[in-house]
Amino acid sequence: MGSFACIILFNSYPKYSLGDEITNNLNCHFPEKFFFRKPVNVRHSRLNFGPVLVGGNVEEKGTVEMGEVEKKRFKWIEIGPNITEAQKRTISQLPLKMTKRCKALMKQIICFSSEESSLSDLLAAWVRIMKPERADWLSVLKGLGKLDHPLLLEVAELALLEESFEANIRDYTKIIDGYGKQNMLQDAENTLSAMKRRGFVCDQVTLSAMLNMYSKAGNLELAENMFEEIKLLGHPLDKRSYGSMIMAYIRAGMPDQGEILLKEMEAKEIYAGREVYKALLRAYSNTGDAEGAQRIFDCIQFAGISPDVKLCALLINGYRVAGQTQKAHVAFENMRRSGLEPSDKSIALILAAYEKENKLNKALDFLMDLERDGIVIGKEASELLAAWFQRLGVVEEVELVLKEYSVQQTSSKVHPS
Repeated sequence: MGSFACIILFNSYPKYSLGDEITNNLNCHFPEKFFFRKPVNVRHSRLNFGPVLVGGNVEEKGTVEMGEVEKKRFKWIEIGPNITEAQKRTISQLPLKMTKRCKALMKQIICFSSEESSLSDLLAAWVRIMKPERADWLSVLKGLGKLDHPLLLEVAELALLEESFEANIRDYTKIIDGYGKQNMLQDAENTLSAMKRRGFVCDQVTLSAMLNMYSKAGNLELAENMFEEIKLLGHPLDKRSYGSMIMAYIRAGMPDQGEILLKEMEAKEIYAGREVYKALLRAYSNTGDAEGAQRIFDCIQFAGISPDVKLCALLINGYRVAGQTQKAHVAFENMRRSGLEPSDKSIALILAAYEKENKLNKALDFLMDLERDGIVIGKEASELLAAWFQRLGVVEEVELVLKEYSVQQTSSKVHPS
């Protein structure tokens, strides 16, 4: 028993396209993984397939027998040994439990060349010969996903047209999300249009995928339009939709608008993810909006998120950029009182704040306090301090700082913590 492969010779029969009408009666749930649940109660109109291939036992090796007309157009030939080593390695990674019909298609896709055949013809031939069910399609798509194969989305798009695939709205959503992750906006929009033409009604999950895509692409106008479309559905907005829109405002340099949405969420007892809070805090921090940074820092704690050293460093930086050294130092001490060990970055930020105001004595006092508490400065803080001393022309202090840092590094390697 063997597995099969195919080489397609183009024919003049009409091909089905993404525009073919598909009607549906749909009742499905969002799957946890890509294309993994059999849809319930899905019905399609018949599609315009190419000519049916009359073949023998598809489980046998060799060339499938065909009529004289078909022989001129199509051959299904097993993949032989004359393939590249990379293709052999990839084929060897296919799951042992994968069915023969699925392996046959997987091998063909792995060895596929657009110069020799058409992917749509390849899939159509597989359907005619192997008579796959939805589970077979899902197995192939899962396999392509694990291989991170570049043809995954194209195969998925073509699968939508096959009755045996029994496409549902979540299948379209996954493809849209896949295109969004690759920043292929036009392809995602085309898939959404095809979905609508086939009678599927956009739901919040699908629109949220589009919103997230526009947000990551930095297209604020389209993100806002999609956000309004989601509102028009009449369902409560979820954490993902809010988060994507907040990130869109942050990327557009409008953190204040993002904060308004954050407050709206909190009023509904919906809390954003840690990364959204961090991005908003960073936006205020980098522009020196210390008050905005402090508000978001307070929101983080109100949301039940314990600030870590990185979040504290962003708050400290906000005060540093704003020229409020004393408040930066207070934020640093509050971090220590909360039980967090100061990072080299946070120490360097305090030193940078003192350097900005040319307060060398304050910086030295700060370093002495750290030394008394057994806190050793790291590379970034040491280099900043050395550069500061150099600008002041204090060469001996520079040499001392560098020497102490070298000893500390050697000691940490000999006696790792």
